Amino acid sequence: MPIVDLLTRNAKEYGDEVALVELNPELKDMRRMTWKEYDLIQPEPDEPYRREITWRIFDEKANRFANLLLERGIQKGDKVGILLMNCLEWLPIYFGVLKTGALAVPLNFRYAPDEIEYCVGLAEVDILVFGPEFIGRVEEIADRISEHRLLFYVGENCPTFAESYNTLTADCSSVAPDITLTDDDLAAIYFSSGTTGFPKAILHKHRALMHSAVVEQKHHGQQKDDVFLCIPPLYHTGAKMHWFGSLVSGSKAVLLKGTKPEFILDAVSREKCTIVWLLVPWAQDILEALDRGDLKLSDHELSQWRLMHIGAQPVPRSLIRHWRDYFPEHQYDTNYGLSESIGPGCVHLGVENIEHVGAIGVPGYGWECKIVDENRQEVTKGEVGELAVKGPGVMVCYYHDEKATEEVMDKEGWLYTGDMAKQDEEGFYYLVDRKKDVIISGGENIYPVQIEDFLHGFEPVNDVAVIGLADRRLGEISAAIIEIKKGFTCTEEEVQLFCKKLPKYKRPRKIIFAEVPRNATGKIEKPKLREIYGAMNLVAQENEG
Repeated sequence: MPIVDLLTRNAKEYGDEVALVELNPELKDMRRMTWKEYDLIQPEPDEPYRREITWRIFDEKANRFANLLLERGIQKGDKVGILLMNCLEWLPIYFGVLKTGALAVPLNFRYAPDEIEYCVGLAEVDILVFGPEFIGRVEEIADRISEHRLLFYVGENCPTFAESYNTLTADCSSVAPDITLTDDDLAAIYFSSGTTGFPKAILHKHRALMHSAVVEQKHHGQQKDDVFLCIPPLYHTGAKMHWFGSLVSGSKAVLLKGTKPEFILDAVSREKCTIVWLLVPWAQDILEALDRGDLKLSDHELSQWRLMHIGAQPVPRSLIRHWRDYFPEHQYDTNYGLSESIGPGCVHLGVENIEHVGAIGVPGYGWECKIVDENRQEVTKGEVGELAVKGPGVMVCYYHDEKATEEVMDKEGWLYTGDMAKQDEEGFYYLVDRKKDVIISGGENIYPVQIEDFLHGFEPVNDVAVIGLADRRLGEISAAIIEIKKGFTCTEEEVQLFCKKLPKYKRPRKIIFAEVPRNATGKIEKPKLREIYGAMNLVAQENEG
């Protein structure tokens, strides 16, 4: 069944129960109270640092937005872009889009104006919904993208080039629109990129969304009394598909704005969270704060916290060993997936397999996996090859990109991930390397070609290569190896000043002035660079540690 049916069910069965809580501890210092003192008060839903909605209100808000879209001519198969930071409006807007039969198109909140414009055009977005954090970026391209599109603004003080979502939806019906949906209807477009750095539009059906929800609930056993703490951005398949487990069970979820260790533990305490999905940097920050004594477990109510799981990047074994020093009773899981396979869960470790930390795990519920050679023939166990996955969550295609689709999918429905892996005798899969040059830093993909192209615009630069170097906290950091033109001089400070034109997460963390080696065909020899500077980086980290 389409996933919107779960929201309708929850509104009927659990209408007056809290569905979503938004916490923004930056707006108010919640740490002034202990969790026991906090328990003695009843926080008001409209306080600026804490907002909440019930399942009934959630569903009504989704219906109001759906009816607004229909009034503005949106039909089945049209597309609605969502450019919002995590907030209480995000999911009702997403489900409002789905209820019309249109496709939801979430956009990365880190996109620069040109990337927003590119993705809006690639996905053929008809309406773009954006929040206050994006006024400047959208205004920069508004004249070009608004000619054939509507712009809806979510927040106070609506800019003149957009219409107010708050005002418009207030006058719309809260009754669900009469739109028939099936599992085979198209539901969403998510974005991903290869080493070229140009985003690809990933097309999914309602069947895939529903499968991801079932997979998440099967893997982590969400029950009605569970509370999920959601910290990563909802535009990403990972965060939303993990929340889908709460949708299946009709349980509460908390959207936390902020990743400071004290914010996370306070939220777990005060909202009685039982499940927390972390990225490696956040888990590492919590451990370091506990090690320093900046945080004390005794100051928080954490006995109900049963599961911590991690995804989006490789997880160091040492981190989980250290985690269990502080949280020996926690269940632990790691999840592997791609946006092309509707996010996490096509491979997962499983809470019962913590002794296999280091592996990405076994095929997820309803999924098949295999490892193949360059001819896409299965290899024997223990041999390294490309990981391929198959299941109901595999994408339909890359939207309007038949060639790219054929490169990663075959006629039998296998998706070839581009990740090199091996399988041990017990059936557990281990990632070995990536065929692509994508750098995963703190769970975010960084595309070297984008940075290389940008740095080539800096006059002193003759040649440049960007590679990933291991980092204990972020998993990887980007390093730019820069070859300076003869007759020029350049300092690291000058390069970093030039890179301020890039979004912060794309700026190289390390600058190395050296020759850039290329092979006979003109390709940069990145394996050689990784071998040289990767070893140097490990030595430097050991000296720092």
